[in-house]
Amino acid sequence: MKIVTIMGSPHEDGNTATALAMFEKHVAGENEVDRIDLKDFEVNGCQGCFACQQTAGAPGCVVPDDGNDLLERVMAADAIVYATPLYMWGVTSALHAFLERHLSLVSGYMSEDWNSLIAGKPAALLVACGGPVEGNADVVQIVFERVCTYAKVKPVGTFIVPRCTIPDELGEEAEGITSKMADGIIA
Repeated sequence: MKIVTIMGSPHEDGNTATALAMFEKHVAGENEVDRIDLKDFEVNGCQGCFACQQTAGAPGCVVPDDGNDLLERVMAADAIVYATPLYMWGVTSALHAFLERHLSLVSGYMSEDWNSLIAGKPAALLVACGGPVEGNADVVQIVFERVCTYAKVKPVGTFIVPRCTIPDELGEEAEGITSKMADGIIA
C-alpha cells in the first residue's frame, strides 16, 4: 500500500513531526510512505475561479504553484494522512490552503454526477495540540469530517495527541494513538 502523509507544520522537529514519524514507523515495512512537507513547497489557496472544473480526470487548478503536482501525489496514493498542529482550533494555514485546493479533485458536488479523483481512499487526520481535546480540538474534527464527505474519501478518523509541549516527551500516549491510526489506515 502507498500512503501519502501531508505534514502541515512549519516545524520539522516539532510535536506534529514527531507524532507523524511515529505513525510512519508503524506502517513501514510492507507499505510505501510518501511524505509531503508543505513547508518545502509553494501552495496558495483556492481562488474560487472554478477553472479546475473544466478538466476531467486531473487536478486542473490554474494557480501557478506546486499544488497540482502535490495533488497528483495524493491521487497516486492508496491512503492519505494529513498532519497538523492545532492552530486557533483548526489546521495550519499551509494545510488549509492545500485542503482548499482539493476543490480541483471534485466535480459535480452534490449532484448525481458528484465525482472525486480520490474517492474511496482511507484518510485520517493527525493533530498535535498543546491542550486537551475537549473544548479545544472539537472544531477541527468537524471540518475534517466535512472534507472527507466532500472528497468522498473513507474517513478513518481524527487522531489527536493532546498536551504536546516537548517532542521528546510525547511517549506512550502518542505511540498508542499513532498505532491505532496506523491500524485504521492499513485495515
